[in-house]
This record gives sequence, C-alpha cells and structure tokens, in this order.
Amino acid sequence: MKETGTISIHTENIFPIIKKFLYSDHEIFLRELVSNAVDATQKLKRLSSLGEFQQELGDLTVEIEVNNKKKTITVRDRGIGMTADEIKKYINQIAFSGAAEFVEKFKDSGDAKEIIGKFGLGFYSAFMVSDKVEIITRSYQDNSEAARWECDGNTEFSISPAKKKDRGTEIVLHINDDSKEFLEESRIQGILNKYARFLPVPIKFGQKDKSVEDGKDKDGNPKYKTIKVDNLINETEPIWTKAPADLTDEDYLKFYRELYPFSEEPQFWIHLNVDYPFNLTGVLYFPKLKNDFEVQKNKIQLYSRQVFITDEVKDIVPEFLMLLHGVIDSPDIPLNVSRSFLQSDSNVKKINSYITKKVADKLGELFKKDREAYQEKWANIGMFVKYGMLTDDKFYEKAKDFALLKNIDAKHFTLDEYQEQVSANQKDKDGNTIFLYTTDPAKQDTFIQSAKKRSYDVLIMNEIIDSHWINQLEQKLEKTQLKRVDADTTEKLIDSGEAKESVLSEEEKTQLQEVFTKAIDNSSVVVSVESMATDEMPVSITLPEFMRRMKDMAATGGGGGMSFMGQMPETYNVSINANHVLSAKILKAKKEDTRVKYAKQAYDLALLSQNMLDGPSLTRFIERSVELASK
Repeated sequence: MKETGTISIHTENIFPIIKKFLYSDHEIFLRELVSNAVDATQKLKRLSSLGEFQQELGDLTVEIEVNNKKKTITVRDRGIGMTADEIKKYINQIAFSGAAEFVEKFKDSGDAKEIIGKFGLGFYSAFMVSDKVEIITRSYQDNSEAARWECDGNTEFSISPAKKKDRGTEIVLHINDDSKEFLEESRIQGILNKYARFLPVPIKFGQKDKSVEDGKDKDGNPKYKTIKVDNLINETEPIWTKAPADLTDEDYLKFYRELYPFSEEPQFWIHLNVDYPFNLTGVLYFPKLKNDFEVQKNKIQLYSRQVFITDEVKDIVPEFLMLLHGVIDSPDIPLNVSRSFLQSDSNVKKINSYITKKVADKLGELFKKDREAYQEKWANIGMFVKYGMLTDDKFYEKAKDFALLKNIDAKHFTLDEYQEQVSANQKDKDGNTIFLYTTDPAKQDTFIQSAKKRSYDVLIMNEIIDSHWINQLEQKLEKTQLKRVDADTTEKLIDSGEAKESVLSEEEKTQLQEVFTKAIDNSSVVVSVESMATDEMPVSITLPEFMRRMKDMAATGGGGGMSFMGQMPETYNVSINANHVLSAKILKAKKEDTRVKYAKQAYDLALLSQNMLDGPSLTRFIERSVELASK
C-alpha cells in the first residue's frame, strides 16, 4: 500500500537552499551518498562480529552506476538497509529546530560543507543535482519487507512496497538538466578518485578492459583476449591504517609515489598513531624542499575514517608543517568540516600540538641516531626547520638542539657548538660574539678571504628564509650578533677597540678622500679613509648590516628571493685603505687628472669585485685598464 506525507522540516525553503546556496560544492553529493553506503556496510560487519547478524555477509562491494539513457545515477550497497518505519524516522524528519533562523543565517553562505555538516543534510545533498530521488531498500532483519521512497524535490514524499530480494539500499538520482555533467563517466570517475580512493569498503564503478592470455598460436606464442573486469576505485587498507612494524620502507615509498607521482622521493617519514586524548593516524613525509615556499604547500590530505575531506589543512597543522606531504586521518574531525570548526575545536588544537611535537621528536631522534646522515639531509630540510623555529615557539625550543649552521668549509654546527667554536676569536670590545655570514660565497669572496686571513669563520646563509632567521637568532642567542661579511671593513665587522696606525698624516688622508670623492662623483656614496692592514684591498665597498638586512627581507617578503644581488645598492660606503701602497702612489702623482684616474681605477676594481660594474662603466674600465697597462 502506497503512503504519502510531508517531510517534517518545518519550512518549505530547505530545497531551494540545497539546490541554490549549496551549489558551489555540488560534487559532494556523491561523496555523501557513497559515505552513507560505506557506513551502512560497516554497521552490518559490526553486527556480524557481535553475533547479532548470523547470515553470510557475501560481497559487500558498494556499486555506482550511471545510465545515460535514463539520466540516472545509482549508488548501491549490501549493508544494513532500512524498513519503512526507519525511512520515516531517518529520512522524513530532518531534525533541526529554528528553521527560520537557519534560512536567514545561511541563505547567503557559500560554505556548503558547514550547512550540510551542521544539520545532517548529507542525503539531501542529492537534490542539488536531481529532479527526483528514489530509495529502494530492504533491512537485514529477518522477515523484513522492501520499501521504496520517492521525492521530487519538494516537501511531499511517498513510501510504497518494493521488489528487492537482497538486503541493502539503492539510491537512484534522476539527474536534472543543469547537472548533466554528472552523467559523464569521466566526471564520476574523477569525483570517486578524489573522495573514495581509500574507503574501507570496496567501491566499484563500471568495468574496464583487461588483456589476458588465451592459449597459444601455431608458433607457440601466447595469444591474448580482452575481457571486462570490475573497475575497483579504492584501496581499502592504506598504509596509515596498518602498524609500522608490518610495513617496509618500500611500502612507504610506494604509497608516496601513488600520492605524488611526479615528485622526487621523500627523505624520510613519520607514522602517526594516537588514540588518546583524540584519535589520529597518518603518515607525514619530508620532501626535498626547494627554495620556494608556495610551491611546497597544500600537499597534506585530510581524511575522516578514510573519506577524503580536504587538502587545505592550514588550521589542522601549524603553517610550517604545511611544507610536509602525506595524509592525516581523524574520526574526531567531521566529514563536512567548516573552517570555523577547525579554528575553534579543542581536538583540532590538540592534534596541531601533537603533530608539532611528533615532528620535532623525529628530527631530534634522527640527529642523535646518525648525525652524519642528518647533516647530509640538512640542505633539504634546513628551510623547513628554520621556518618552524620562526613560526612556532614550542618547536624552536626543541629545534635549537638540532638546527644546524654550515660554514664555507662545509662543516656543520649546532647553535651551541658554533658559539663555542668562534667565541674566543670573534668577540668585539663589548663582549658580543660575532657570527659572520655570506649570502653568495662567489660574489663575496674578496671579503671572505679578508676574514679568513684573521682566522675568522664565515657561515653560509643563502636560503630564502635566512634573512628572517638571522633576526631571530640575534633575539634568542645571548650577546650574539650576525653580520654579513661585506657589511663593513674587516676591522669594523669585529671591532676589538684597537685602532691601527696610519702611514698617512691627517692632511694626506683628507687629500686622498677629496681625490676619491671627485673620482666617484656620486652624492649617495659616503667616502672615508681608514687605517687597515696593508694586505687589504685598496678600496672596499660596503653596505651597513642593517641596510643589507632590510634589503634582503624586503626581497624575500615580496617573493623576489635574492633578486637585488648583483645590482648596485642605492646608498653604500666606500672605505679607502690609507695603508695600501696604491694610496701613497695616488698622492705622489703630480697631476690631478692622474690622481683621479688611479682613484677611479681602484674604485672600479672594487665595484667589479662585487659584480656591480656593467654597461658603459665596465667598458670605460676596460679601456682605462688597457691604457694604464700600456704605459
């Protein structure tokens, strides 16, 4: 006997909301229906394990079928099914109150997942793409009768007896004209690949061709024929559901290749498994990081009970951990999760802290267990560690013990080790330990060699993040300063307070300064004559550490990396070595033109050493060099 009625939702505006305001996420209808089918199957397996269902389970595959002629999509399972009374209870009564407030609040919302998740509308997402929806179902219970439910997108429904021999449920969607794209097999295949790839119950969609051996030909060669086989979408037991002891390195690498088929292999990984105070499993991989943050992010996939939710995990993991790749699965995160939920939920915050601790512990363990191997990986994980230290204080406290500094001799030091290494020889008059660093060893080699003559050590700080990390180290390390090796003359980089004597008188120094000022002819340049070692360059071009650092940070903040390098700074200092033999030679020249010419040549040599000489200036320098060499 057919029964009709009205869906108990207290408002007739629910279907327009579903069809219109949720339309931006319309493909999730399939995820919702397949997830429901999997849940029904899992419940039956559970009842069987408890002895409450004693029949054969049989084939539990969930099937998805597209019929272009009838314009239908069918989702079929062999789970617990429903009786007519259960349909009335679970389908006809959408249990939420304050419907008017709901409509008003969400009528302009683009967050479909929040609405669906909050009000249990998963099944009703089918009406986003359908003119009519049918449910044909039969309960697993003995002597149950099959029932059919129909609704054409308004609040009226009908329930009638149905012919169905097996337990389980079929959902039949009659696709509307605006949603014909979902009748294309490739579209459905893509959605299933996205959301159902690791569901715990086999998911079948259509069939595919397979070539199999079919005897031999007259020459004894194998013959082949093409047969149709079920197209299974998913792997029901992905590696994160297994115990680490049951997995090999190749298992982890194979899974990584499946997730990221065109990526280099990861350096190592972390298997997550915790059941208190929240449930969490997953595998996080450390990729080989390039010197570009944006390319690396959004590679972690979030699942809830093996159902894909999103790969935008910003609020699940700290920002620096977004540089990692892999999978996180937590049943404590609802399937239809909203961003506001992620930002406020206490479990999410605990997950965030747990993952940070787990990652820090893994890095610390690798460092202690095999330091040499860890140092070899540092080039690829250093940026990640530094980013973590900059953005997460708790991570900094752990990472300061395994963060490494690398010098120009390719030796690695922890922060404590390096302070001990250089403190004796690189202290200034105020008791500050000075870390010297280079951002480009080739271009700054003149200054590096000058530092090495005094047995100073020079670090390499050439990653995009280093300009920011340098600032943090100065704040965190007691009485420590970092200076780029070309930020000043060597004597001033580490000022011991002991001034070198000058071979020139004050009058001669003034004359020398005037000659160079005229030769350079640039009002943005500050010219000074200083007493340096005789083996230092006759002219040094420097930019104060503060100015250099601001330029570096501005460049990285704007995404330009180190693009300013190789260009002449807007303002800079020119230091003339009063004790160099060339200074005396310039002063001894009888003609002013000759003095200016030598001064210009010495200045251009300094520019050339920093790759700051080009165009017509470089041409004039070459012509002048030929002229002077010919005399």
